[in-house]
Amino acid sequence: MGDSGSDWFYCLKHRRAEQSKRCWFADRMGPYPDKATAERALEIVRARNAREDARDAD
Repeated sequence: MGDSGSDWFYCLKHRRAEQSKRCWFADRMGPYPDKATAERALEIVRARNAREDARDAD
């Protein structure tokens, strides 16, 4: 994953996966390697946050 035009992002403004950097950086999550992963961006973030919250609780 680099700065290529084939990267996928999840746009928080449009609430969908989009290819390339169409939207403002503050509205994007990613890059992700493919559309399917970008579509799961919010799920991925929730899981990471839950894991870190559990770590903080220990």
